[in-house]
Amino acid sequence: RAAAFASQEELKGSYRRLCMLYHPDKHRDPELKRQAEQLFNLVHQAYEVLSDPQSRAIYDIYGKRGLDVEGWEVSTAFSFGLGMISVGVDATDLFDRYEEDYEDVPGGGFPHVEINKMHISQSIEAPLTTSDTAVLSGSLSTHNGNGGGNINVALRRVTSAKGWGEVEFGAGDTHGPLLGMKIFRNLTARCFVTAQCGLHFSSRGVRPGCTTMLARHLDKNTMGYLQWRWGTQSSMNTSIVRDTKTSHFTLAMQLGIPHSFMMMSYQYKFQDDDQTKVKGSIKAGFFGTVVEYGAERKISRHSVLGATVSVGVPQGVSLKIKLNRASQTYFFPIHLTDQLLPSAVFYATVGPLVFYLAIQRLVIRPYVRAQKEQDLEKHRESSASDIARKRQEAESAVLLMQESVRRIIETEESKMGLIILNAWYGKFVTDNSQKHERAKVIDVTVPLQCLVKDSKLILTEATKSGLPGFYDPCVGEEKSLKLLYQFRGVMHQVLSPEGEALRIPKQSHRIDADT
Repeated sequence: RAAAFASQEELKGSYRRLCMLYHPDKHRDPELKRQAEQLFNLVHQAYEVLSDPQSRAIYDIYGKRGLDVEGWEVSTAFSFGLGMISVGVDATDLFDRYEEDYEDVPGGGFPHVEINKMHISQSIEAPLTTSDTAVLSGSLSTHNGNGGGNINVALRRVTSAKGWGEVEFGAGDTHGPLLGMKIFRNLTARCFVTAQCGLHFSSRGVRPGCTTMLARHLDKNTMGYLQWRWGTQSSMNTSIVRDTKTSHFTLAMQLGIPHSFMMMSYQYKFQDDDQTKVKGSIKAGFFGTVVEYGAERKISRHSVLGATVSVGVPQGVSLKIKLNRASQTYFFPIHLTDQLLPSAVFYATVGPLVFYLAIQRLVIRPYVRAQKEQDLEKHRESSASDIARKRQEAESAVLLMQESVRRIIETEESKMGLIILNAWYGKFVTDNSQKHERAKVIDVTVPLQCLVKDSKLILTEATKSGLPGFYDPCVGEEKSLKLLYQFRGVMHQVLSPEGEALRIPKQSHRIDADT
């Protein structure tokens, strides 16, 4: 599969080298001749696929199975867009209450916690043609016993590579009938504009609204935005957003009716497997001041859990819990107190952290570990026959390489060049906690020596199991390539992780005589 990332020049060079190695006429032994013929045909088939732009594009995306599908056409299928479920909780009775109010209640009474609002929304997209898409969306809301909902239908058309337009129709008892239009247009390679206008029909009359936004790339990681909104809540907003691999920064200012404010936020992204992020923000305006801080972390393959503490004047203290699972968002804002109480801030900060650590240790980690083992076992079972076939092909390739390797070694020895003494590929047991596990490695000394040219070995493939004479000895597990080689009469050693390119010889690989 790694060959799909090679250039045409690299592809042709590898094809010629393998053809010379596996050509049936180069082997006299009947059994070796038969094996060489099989591998020669496989190499030829692979080259035909990878040298054809259309077949190569299909292979890059879908792999070998994609090549078995007859015909590739754009199909019409429904797909769920973004969805959200929000449940607001009023827990102010936990902190803002008088104890004497519960003295007459048997058992002292318990704090009253209630759900005071709820919102559900979902959208569905259906491609009609290659340029037209229909979007159906709806929402339901309730607040303190009063509820409503609406449904919207939008038709989107991609007019060119630079833009698209959308017409929207809506109805419901939340805003009444709606007629709207959206336009997106790339003005230059670094600048784009969006415009949205709509008419809301209600018993009070027609309420028009319009929003325009101009955005520009200030540099590789920074965007600048200018937004103007006219309608029931008119405003002008400008913001700068800088997003890098390790951080996300936003600075915004708004002048408008009824709210004007300034806001600054910063998010730090840890470079770990769980994609942990910590964030903080401050927002001040005519409505007051709000300070927020929180964190989010990936808890499974498709789920991200986050918690944010909001402390403001006069808003009080709130805890916001959010779970993103695939395209669905579950949001739980919990209002703890209308005042700035240190106890509320403490429990809002420490409570979710302790709860997460307990759930992570007792539930999430065991579940994820069991899920990975189950998926790995299923993958092993489904690919058992394919692995056996690739192992047989690798063993045949090693036999066919013997004569070429002998000549390469003679050439390299004559000039004290690169000699591969030992090479292993697979999973090595290096941690003391894994001593009970058995190393799963294969000997790849011959295949690597066969790739040596002019006293150099260069491996650019991301997945080494696709190299001639290689196969995957431990499907789904982390693998490495360990080499012991000699160059200019000096011993060298290197351990190369899977997915990294390897170039030898290197002076940093030398084994010092005193060690």
